This record gives sequence, C-alpha cells and structure tokens, in this order.
Amino acid sequence: MIFTKKELILFKKLNTPEKIQDFLNSIPFNFEKNGIDTIKSPLETLHKWNAHCFEGALLGAYILSLHGHKPLLLYLQSTKDTKNYDSDHVIAPFKENGYWGALSKTNHGILRYREPIYKNIRELVMSYFHEYFLDDGTKTLRKYSDVLDLNKLKINWQNSEDDLWIIDRELDKIKHYDILPKKIKKLRKADKVEIEMCKITEYKN
Repeated sequence: MIFTKKELILFKKLNTPEKIQDFLNSIPFNFEKNGIDTIKSPLETLHKWNAHCFEGALLGAYILSLHGHKPLLLYLQSTKDTKNYDSDHVIAPFKENGYWGALSKTNHGILRYREPIYKNIRELVMSYFHEYFLDDGTKTLRKYSDVLDLNKLKINWQNSEDDLWIIDRELDKIKHYDILPKKIKKLRKADKVEIEMCKITEYKN
C-alpha cells in the first residue's frame, strides 16, 4: 500500500513542526483496547486513525522528513523496578536554526510538544523530567537514548502493513544515557496540584 494523492497533498500543507503537532493532536489516542500492542507505520496510523506516543512519533518524523528534516526518534526510559514502574515515551526530535525541539503524541497535559529552543538533546530531554511521574508523584524518568535516524534502517517503515517492532528493538539497542547524577538518592515528589493536572486527558479511554 502507498499514500494516496490526497494524503500527500495534506502532508505538503503540514510544512512546519507546529502544523504537524496540531495534526497529531487531532488523531484519537490508541488505547490498544483489543489487548494487542501495536507499533503501526505512518500509513497504517493514518488509515486506522489512532496513535499512541510511538506511532505518533513515527508519523511526525515521516512528515518532518518530507520537509527537509531527518526522521528522528528518541526514547525516554522510566524506572523499571516493580514498585515504581512507569510507561516509557517516544518523541520525534527536530532541529531548527541550530536548536532542538520535539513532536510528541500524548493523551495528557504533560510530555507534549517542545519548542525548538534547546541547545542539545540533553537539554531537550531534561525539559520532560519534572513532568514524568507516577500517580503518587514519584518522579521516574531515568534514561534517554541517542537519536535514531530512521533513514539508516533498511526497512519499509513509512508504509509497512506489519507492526514495526524492529524499531522498538533498535531504540533498545542504541546507546542510552543516565539522567540522574549518582549522588542523588532521593527526589521530591510532584505536588498534589501537578498530580491532579496530569489526570486531564485529551481523549477518553
């Protein structure tokens, strides 16, 4: 399958990161209600008309690539112990005028779009740190990956009909960086008002 002429005309109109982000926000969130995890290609996401963070990042990276940007992904990794487990997050970083920003598909009022104002990837990542917490306020963001250039993968990631778990594995394999300095053993929890704000959702499950 390939993108239709109508779809390509739409992508041509989405010629700034801001427009792409607005488009991603308009796509209903993929809650994977059938119990089957998915990582849909940009084409499948468009046709199924739903997306979670990974799928939104892939679609955003693809549209960015049509306007001269490299199609990049970046993986934000949370703590993995059973007591304080949180979901990971995938974003599509982009660079404008020498500064980094990011497209982000999320259903909450946090972990969203980032303006291209950050000098490097670590600065961009750290902008998400205080928004990343559990229901009890425990802050959980611990690592981030190198950026993954999707152009370097010898796969049909743009319009594959199969789930793209190979990209998930690539993000696991590439180098990851610790966020917390080793000397820091305890973090203050998010405030109650922050926790309540996090409960606001864009789409209902």
